[in-house]
Parts: sequence; structure tokens; C-alpha cells
Amino acid sequence: MKAEKNKLPSLSTCLSPSLLHLYDVSSSIVVIIDILRATSTIATALYNGAKSIIPVDSVAECIKLGKQMDVITAGERDGKIADGLKYGNTPLQYQPEFIKGKTLVLTTTNGTRLLHMALAEGAQGIITGSFCNLSAVCDYLAVQKKNVILACAAWKDRVNIEDTLFAGAVISRIKNNFHQNCDASQIAETLYHQASNDLFAFMRDKNASHYLRLMGYGLAEDIKFCLTTDNANILVVYESGRLLLR
Repeated sequence: MKAEKNKLPSLSTCLSPSLLHLYDVSSSIVVIIDILRATSTIATALYNGAKSIIPVDSVAECIKLGKQMDVITAGERDGKIADGLKYGNTPLQYQPEFIKGKTLVLTTTNGTRLLHMALAEGAQGIITGSFCNLSAVCDYLAVQKKNVILACAAWKDRVNIEDTLFAGAVISRIKNNFHQNCDASQIAETLYHQASNDLFAFMRDKNASHYLRLMGYGLAEDIKFCLTTDNANILVVYESGRLLLR
């Protein structure tokens, strides 16, 4: 039985971008996780008909592409719309009547930065994960038979609750398809099982830092949306510089 387990691909959790260099990214599918709010916004925009999303790691690059291409430019820094951009990182903004058939160029404090880090490390494949597309992510990973790293965007390299909860949700569903020897995954799954009955209440009761930050901006509905399972249940894959619905 032990020999059979060792033949399975590995499943690991990276709780902060500052730890990514410790993992074998080049032989793995990397799942970019930024629940509040980048990967939730990405799934929602594509679910609602966006043609593609171009993730960039700076506001300047976002503005530059906006001048060169017929796109919507959007992004945030520290939870607020970034200076020089008209639109932010709220998934509720990207309704079909606004985004359908359009390309979105997006930059965020944590999520798009982590995606570019994974690219620089030579990730074998990149998808984005959120509670909004939890089932699609799990269904995809379970059949790929490849090593997986659940990479949490965190908050400026500091571990956060919501990304850890999502990693735990994935692990709880697909762990039997993988070999695991990862304490971070154990922590994530344990936390998720404590919170799973009401993720929003858990974030509130634990005074989660990003919960408090976004509540301070009046974004309670954003938080609730981002913690809802499968409300934009599509697979998001990074290919040739763009995030696409697959």
C-alpha cells in the first residue's frame, strides 16, 4: 500500500508567496489562490462572458496596455481602486452587461504578483482557484495525475485565513488522489473543517485581517460573494499570457 501511495502525484500547500521558492514549481500545476478578491473576480468575469483576462504585476503596465489595446483596465492596491485606474477588483462589478466579449487587464496587490512569481519559477501549468469555482478546480486537479501546489497569495507575504481555508477545501475533496507529506496542507484542512459550516461567520469571529480591511471599505457583499461555493463554477487556465475559460 505504501508503494502505491508513493506512485501518486504530490499535493502541497504554500501558505505565502515568500515560501514559493521552497517548492518544486517546475514539475507542478500551481493553483493561484487569492480569495479576497483577485481569483474570485477572475472566475466571475470569465463566467459572465469576458473574452480573456490579462494579469499584470504593476499598475503602470496595466495603464500602458490600456492605451495600446481595446481593453478594460482594472486593479487595486491595498484593497482600493489603484490610482490611474477606473475599475477595481470587486467581482460584483463584472456583470455580463459590462464584461461580456471584452478583455480585462487586471493588477492586484497579491494575486497577480504571485501568478508572475509562479511563471518565473517555470510552473508546469497555472490555474486560478476560488470558492466561486471550487468544484471545477477540484474536478480538474483530480484527473490530471500531476503534482499540485496550492499557492496562497496571502497579504503582502503574510499568511491569511481565507486563502488557507480554500486550500483546505480543495484538500478535503481530492486528497485521496494524491500523496501528501505537507504540514501546511494539514493545517489548511483542519482550519477548513472548523469553518466550513459558515465561512463568513468564521472570518468575522476570528477578526480576519482582510475581512476587517474590506469591511472598513463597506465591502461586506464582496466578502460574502467570494466565500460562496460554485457561483462562477468554471475552470480558469493561464495560457500564453492570458487567463481563459476552459
